[in-house]
Amino acid sequence: MSRRFGPTAREPATPLWWGTIGLRVLTLLFAFGAVIVHRADYERPWLAWTVLGAMTLWTVATALVYAREALRWRWRWFVLADVAVTCLLMLTSPWILTDEQNAAVAPLITTVWVAGAPVAAGTRFGGVGGVVAGLVVAAATGVAREGFTLDVARDGVLLVASGLLIGMSASTARKSAAVLAEALRTEAANAERERLARDIHDSVLQVLARVRRRGAELGGEAAELAELAGEQEIALRALVSTGPVRHVAGETDLRAALQLLGSSKVQVAAPAGEVALPSRTTDELVAVVREALSNVDKHAGPAAKAWVLLEDVGGEVVVTVRDDGPGIPEGRLADAESEGRLGVVRSMRGRVADLGGTISLDTAPGRGTEWEIRVPRT
Repeated sequence: MSRRFGPTAREPATPLWWGTIGLRVLTLLFAFGAVIVHRADYERPWLAWTVLGAMTLWTVATALVYAREALRWRWRWFVLADVAVTCLLMLTSPWILTDEQNAAVAPLITTVWVAGAPVAAGTRFGGVGGVVAGLVVAAATGVAREGFTLDVARDGVLLVASGLLIGMSASTARKSAAVLAEALRTEAANAERERLARDIHDSVLQVLARVRRRGAELGGEAAELAELAGEQEIALRALVSTGPVRHVAGETDLRAALQLLGSSKVQVAAPAGEVALPSRTTDELVAVVREALSNVDKHAGPAAKAWVLLEDVGGEVVVTVRDDGPGIPEGRLADAESEGRLGVVRSMRGRVADLGGTISLDTAPGRGTEWEIRVPRT
């Protein structure tokens, strides 16, 4: 988590850390009051004051660490040590309290000061960490009380609940900060892309468009150059008008990746929003579509056109690649497989099968070729 926000970035859960510090100080003051009230009744008053002094020093130490802005300063080992020190100080209670105080359920020497440890663990490790720390402190409370009572159970529930709630709040704060940071990065990328698009439109695209028009007018070899210029113009327009292929938490946008395949001979139709898939799934699907388009170039003729359709149907994505070429004669693929030419089988069907999806072919002589690829989102 610290790497995500950078070594010096402000930790999203900083308010919770300050709340932990405030809780420690308030509960320490309560512990002082409890010791003052019961000092004459303790079996070893000197030990009570010693433990109270140790609690004060530890409160100062935790405050200095937890007040740092960057998460990397809230060391994992220190938070674990916080839980351990809290339990050790609480376990001195049997040597401080008398049997009569234990029977009367007098406050342990640490009183409610121990609540700071599960809260700190929840803030650092999330809900699970807060619950585990709460259970550990609750178990230490039972040992200090020398038995499991209703009061011990009540304290345990409160400790676990506080660690859970604070931990969930900290996790939510960090996830929200990550989403906001990604949104800001995307906004900045889009702004830069729009700036580049304006610059390119004013220079490169206008030149390519002029070359295409003049070459078509002149004919001959100039017409071939005009066609190439037109191809590059279309590809460049698609590039500057397509959003970036975003990488978020191991996912990429299949829509943006497929749109980059568009050209004068290939039209891509996709949903308006992103189609986020695991990066490996996106890469494999793009490779399959490239292979299908490559087959169009090789076998459908130079005048053939292709269409790529992307559909997001919830639990799966459907990619359809269709062309207006002559189609594949019946038995052609079977003959190729028997002759050892397994390009389509390995490059397309193999990739899709590895993703847990299916691929079907609809073709006949004279009516083109259509591949339909269905892949589950997970």
